[in-house]
Amino acid sequence: MSQSYSGSCHCSAVQFKITSDLKEFTWCDCSLCRKKNAVMTRVHESDFELLTGEENLSTYVWNTGVAQHHFCKICGIYPFHRKRSDPSYFGINIHCLGGIDYNTIQITNVDGASMSMVE
Repeated sequence: MSQSYSGSCHCSAVQFKITSDLKEFTWCDCSLCRKKNAVMTRVHESDFELLTGEENLSTYVWNTGVAQHHFCKICGIYPFHRKRSDPSYFGINIHCLGGIDYNTIQITNVDGASMSMVE
């Protein structure tokens, strides 16, 4: 059953809300995700709302330019990104969400390292 979760970066300059059943958690092994070491869940853009802090976001785009990785300009935390595999979805860093028992989730490894470097 879907419910609302509030999320933010470390300094709370960027705040957002998602609606999700939180049934899938992934860790991607692409070069960027390995370095940021985030565990993600995905939500459709209609289930994502940026509440505050758009002006505090910095966006990193590389390779094909489809995925857009957003970071807080103030504290440097990565809260979410627009997904390359389906740009109508956001990948949400679950460590930025409140109300989750991290000891009870099962994480699936995703093979992002094999994605092509060109479109």
